[in-house]
Amino acid sequence: MQNFKNLEVWREAKEIAKKIYNLTDNFPEAERYGVISQLRRASASIGANIAEGCGRHTNKDFSKFLYTALGSINECVHFLTLSNELRYLTDENFSIINEDLDCAARKISNFIRAVENNKYERRITKNEGRTK
Repeated sequence: MQNFKNLEVWREAKEIAKKIYNLTDNFPEAERYGVISQLRRASASIGANIAEGCGRHTNKDFSKFLYTALGSINECVHFLTLSNELRYLTDENFSIINEDLDCAARKISNFIRAVENNKYERRITKNEGRTK
């Protein structure tokens, strides 16, 4: 099994989630179960899907989880745009986190291409593929 902690895309996804958690600390309390919850779940889902995909046995399965991570990025962009328009987020903070998400999306897209074209060598453990 590939150790997801070694993947740059996972490390960046984790940092984005931490930034979003910190940014949403300043949102109105009334949004605790609305935009705050949605943003936090979507941002945490980016890295979680990368990690889960690493545990899959084929590149095809892995790429499906990477596509799901891209979907979570798009969900974050939606809620961040909404938050900015509702003035929960400053234009400056919106620009910074939006740039981080754009960069992560590009890197994940490139990674998907590498995985799908078998240009990414998965490191596996000795026991992977054995049946009990």
